[in-house]
Amino acid sequence: MAAVAEVGAPARTGGTVTVIAGASVGTVFEWYDFFLYGSLAGFITQHFFSGVNEVTGYIFALLAFAAGFAVRPLGAVVFGRLGDLWGRKNTFLVTMLIMGLSTFAVGLLPAYAKIGVAAPILLITLRLAQGLALGGEYGGAAIYVAEHAPPGKRGLYTGWIQTTATFGLFLSLMVILVVRSRTGEDAFKAWAWRVPFLLSIVLLGVSLWIRLRLNESPVFRQMVAEGRQSKRPLAESLGDWPNLKLMLQALVGMVAGQAVVWYCSQFYALFFLEKMLKVDGALANTLTAVALALGTPFFVIFGWLSDKVGRKPIILGGCALAVLTYFPIFHGLTEAANPDLAAATRRAPVVVIADPATCHFQFDPVGKQTFSSGCDVAKSALANAGVSYVNQAAPAGAPARIRIGAKEIASVDGAGVAKAEFKTAKEAWTKGLAANLKAVGYPLKADPGRMNKPMVVGLLFLLVIYATMAYGPIAAALVEMFPARVRYTSMSIPYHLGVGWLGGFLPTTAFAMVAASGDIYFGLWYPVVVSAVCAVAGALWVKEMNGAAIEA
Repeated sequence: MAAVAEVGAPARTGGTVTVIAGASVGTVFEWYDFFLYGSLAGFITQHFFSGVNEVTGYIFALLAFAAGFAVRPLGAVVFGRLGDLWGRKNTFLVTMLIMGLSTFAVGLLPAYAKIGVAAPILLITLRLAQGLALGGEYGGAAIYVAEHAPPGKRGLYTGWIQTTATFGLFLSLMVILVVRSRTGEDAFKAWAWRVPFLLSIVLLGVSLWIRLRLNESPVFRQMVAEGRQSKRPLAESLGDWPNLKLMLQALVGMVAGQAVVWYCSQFYALFFLEKMLKVDGALANTLTAVALALGTPFFVIFGWLSDKVGRKPIILGGCALAVLTYFPIFHGLTEAANPDLAAATRRAPVVVIADPATCHFQFDPVGKQTFSSGCDVAKSALANAGVSYVNQAAPAGAPARIRIGAKEIASVDGAGVAKAEFKTAKEAWTKGLAANLKAVGYPLKADPGRMNKPMVVGLLFLLVIYATMAYGPIAAALVEMFPARVRYTSMSIPYHLGVGWLGGFLPTTAFAMVAASGDIYFGLWYPVVVSAVCAVAGALWVKEMNGAAIEA
């Protein structure tokens, strides 16, 4: 380590707590920023997309929703390269600054009513900046901690980084709740929704102050001192087949499964409770938050355990358990959260009878596109009501209809009908459908009094445990897979391809699968198939690297 001393900086500022806290606090802040947009998307859409025509509004809303996820791999490329050139600390300072300023700017951005179409364009630009920065943040924080950790404790140290997404989610929800309660609902809708974004400048200042007190990673400083630093990290990562092979192994054999298991526990389960089972939003958030609070320590526990038994058994074990138990768990959630819905599904099954040519795959992430055929209207209404159904083909050109038990109801079709007239007819038909469903026992909302809340929390906790198994050791595993000279680039790209794309689009893709199939559980095939492929590929293709030297 003599060469390190020659670089001029002391080996470390503070001890273990300082290193972990310094890396983690910025990552918590990054996730706080990211979750704010998701939580306040409805208010943002109202202020920035309401003034454009329907088609343009749909395009803008879709772009704003997707931008943060879609651009993450690009952020991994840009900031991964800089991390291998500039150092870990300098790069994650830059990513945090970009993320923080972009979030603060959202709070200041004029609405469409003031600056017209420039408002949604600027908003999408800020979302791109946020996603770009997040694509570079995680890799830097995870590498920084792992390169400070003593041998045999990398899983334990980096396990703390894995808790940051949950803490960021909690922080964003807490700030929103406090602001909303203090200002009142009317003021929050009008202007106070901006306050959580503006408050991020305080968090940015604190995070920067903490991170500026840190020194560069000892592994990176040693590389610089010995002249082993990569001059072309992106070319080395992607152009060198042995390293590219490692990136593919990381993506297919570890990150893909980890991503869908994590997003299923943190997001899709909440979506399933609210959208499919009709649980009140506040109650669903509370139950999910309790499960997350109980499960979050296990990110660290499984990180620590991976130092003892290896990374692969725990990561792939979480994926395998998800494959084997997701369907029973989500069926159990239905029985516990909305027993009336489960009973009605058995007592009065629903069938959609329609010409298959008129039924479309309703992939609509932000709810702006119109699907107007009788089949699409019927399926969309049932999916929104959380009602499972079976598809039955009708002769070509036959009008779509719904059978509820022994009763049949004709659907409404928007072909050749004026937009306003179709909207009125659809609203009236939807109310009639709801009345018919209610008559045979399908509830409009889940009854909190009949809900088995401890069972719901227990099942959600089980989902969180799978996520902690898959996610807790992943940072240490990725750091150990790649050589130090290209580590930032090489681990960031597969991580954000998996988390940003495979994980980030899980809720919307799964719901589109539900709407197309009629089965409220059909969307689970998305995480189950990805997890199964990951478990098999990881077991056969990925080498266990626990304890490997990371200085080279």
